[in-house]
Amino acid sequence: MTWCSPFPSAHSIRMARSTASVFLFAVALLVWLPAASADLELWKSEFPLTDFARTQVPLSEIEDDGNYRDTISPIDDPVFQPVTALTAMGPLEPVLSLVINGDARAYPLRMLLWHEIVNDTVGGVPVLISYCPLCNSGVVYDRRVDGQIVQFGNTGRIRHSNMVMYDHATESWWQQFTGEAIVGTRSGVLLRALPARLESLARFRERAPDGQVMIPADVMRQPYGETPYFDMDSLWDTQSRTMVRERYPSDLPDGISPLTRVVAVGDRAWSVDFVRARGRVEADGLILTWDAGQNSIHDSPWIPAGRDVGNIVVQKTGPDGGFATFPMT
Repeated sequence: MTWCSPFPSAHSIRMARSTASVFLFAVALLVWLPAASADLELWKSEFPLTDFARTQVPLSEIEDDGNYRDTISPIDDPVFQPVTALTAMGPLEPVLSLVINGDARAYPLRMLLWHEIVNDTVGGVPVLISYCPLCNSGVVYDRRVDGQIVQFGNTGRIRHSNMVMYDHATESWWQQFTGEAIVGTRSGVLLRALPARLESLARFRERAPDGQVMIPADVMRQPYGETPYFDMDSLWDTQSRTMVRERYPSDLPDGISPLTRVVAVGDRAWSVDFVRARGRVEADGLILTWDAGQNSIHDSPWIPAGRDVGNIVVQKTGPDGGFATFPMT
């Protein structure tokens, strides 16, 4: 099954990105974008170290969508600027942010949507900053495996419309949203998720005035500030809903479309619309709050003009009776 105009496809969008050259807070689009079937011989030629006989999932679930190993290039030497000095971004643009040992950093989605992976060290902890724009999932992991620091890259493949990463040492393949190795010698290993937030630049600046924001090493490398994922937010309202359901087959509750934004914690999820309508939701020791002021990257071609999808923070009761940001998947 393929997308037909005017629906964008995973292949067309991701090819446009590569050739143009969830805190774990994951607000995700529940979406299934079809792609080409697996070509195992091609995979083996690209990843000679990968043990494709060891898998956690059927290889048939992993799909080619027009990209290859690191054609969507990771960032391995990120460049930062103090948030107080930054003027080249709109205040409501989204960033994936975290604070470790007093080291506060923000990674703008205007860059992550073009690179998807950043290998960094924050507060002395080696971290993997990962973002999949097809499902809008931003997840931060500790990138140490069995005591060894691991470097990650992009296979160029997707599973359930979610990025599949690989590690340089064993070339095992990892699911971005879950942090699980699904193919290779490390199959079954889980990365440790770290608390992070998907929030506006303005909110990050307010809570971390001494923080750092990742900026392009070369502003001409990609059209940062633009997004090839525009109009995805409005497909449910502007296209035939029967057609959308056919393009995104899924078993969802009434009132939830395949393109609904959700905040997921473990095996539970709440729609952003549900949380926004209430402002605050308490459930199972969690507190979810919504506040206005964050641009969508799936609306306007120019990110600062994107519609306001708001900011959600999820917290849980801490050992001292207070609340702490809760790592989610």
